Amino acid sequence: MEQLVTATQRSLIKIFIVEDDVMFGDLVKMKLDENPQVDAVLFKSGEEMFREIHQQPDIVILDYFLPYKNGVQIIEELQNLGLDIAVILLSGQKNVEVVVEAYKLGAKNYIIKNENALVELDNCVRNLGDNINLKKEIDVLKDQIIDRNSYSGIIGESQAIQRVFALMQKIKNSDVLALITGESGTGKEVVAKTLHYNSPRRRKSFVAINVAAIPDDLIESELFGYEKGAFTGASGRRLGKFEQANGGTIFLDEIGEIDLNVQKKLLRVLQEKKISRLGSNKEIDLNVRVIAATNKSLGQLVKENKFREDLYYRLQGFLIHLPPLRERGNDVIILAKYFLSEFCALNKMEKKSFSSNTLMDLMKYRWPGNIRELKSVIERACLISEGEKITLDDLIYSEAIN
Repeated sequence: MEQLVTATQRSLIKIFIVEDDVMFGDLVKMKLDENPQVDAVLFKSGEEMFREIHQQPDIVILDYFLPYKNGVQIIEELQNLGLDIAVILLSGQKNVEVVVEAYKLGAKNYIIKNENALVELDNCVRNLGDNINLKKEIDVLKDQIIDRNSYSGIIGESQAIQRVFALMQKIKNSDVLALITGESGTGKEVVAKTLHYNSPRRRKSFVAINVAAIPDDLIESELFGYEKGAFTGASGRRLGKFEQANGGTIFLDEIGEIDLNVQKKLLRVLQEKKISRLGSNKEIDLNVRVIAATNKSLGQLVKENKFREDLYYRLQGFLIHLPPLRERGNDVIILAKYFLSEFCALNKMEKKSFSSNTLMDLMKYRWPGNIRELKSVIERACLISEGEKITLDDLIYSEAIN
């Protein structure tokens, strides 16, 4: 069994110091370097620090008066990135309004530069370090739980679904772009979530967007965000889905429906791992895993000039095809029993079961709507049935769509 992290095995606490006073910055770093559990790096500006933010520091120590942006503005930008970073403001600024604003934005401590500042900072860092290491130990426990239940969200035992598990296992710890294909209702988003929650990004955001559900004139702002005044009605800054997913995973569902004009920008984002909000020329670095899905043939859409050929090839990073339910054999029965049990429990109903004739009928049906349709049919049958058994009379299938 994997050993838990102990006090002697704890990883280094990574600290970024942002201080334009070189002499004072060196003093701070020297003081922190006395702690063997600390790895401290000194920067002269917020811009320098943000270029290395992908290293994901545990603590950031900021001066207030800095070039380009002050300490409070940097705290706000860190908040917008959604990173789990403890911030300490170490400054000669004594303005109460500044102190209050720093705490409002989530600063853990505000230390005034005086003769006791370095001692106070050292104590603060040691206390925060204990909390950070405790959180890391809890995260190890979470990891162990996730490993033991890797694919519990995907129900089935057929060879067809086992092949899907095998493919998922190959990219479990990878950031490779994955494209999930399959008919509507086969569970593409469930697979995407399972990939995310069994990856090193599991504790970061999983952000899903169905591009087919967003009007063409809004999809760009939804994906990449915008600045105040970027267009009529843009009354303030808004982070797009890519920024919201930074550090984690973005799931682009129904990718085949995305507007051709946006496809070009999406290709650039996938290649360069940078975005620019609408109304801004500033590029924002991305550290995000991309998973896309489609129920259409992208190759056919390319032939019809509805999908960019270069984006099509870029999306071929790793393909996972989900089989339709009609090709999954006894999984139909396994899923039906699971949905029945779940529905009865959620609605505080007496447990029910299927008659043998009902199970045979479920197996014969072709399930054009796949798992989504099966779930609806079972829930409806559960409500219709009056006894403990669900019979053939309780089954109402969806109308065929020609």
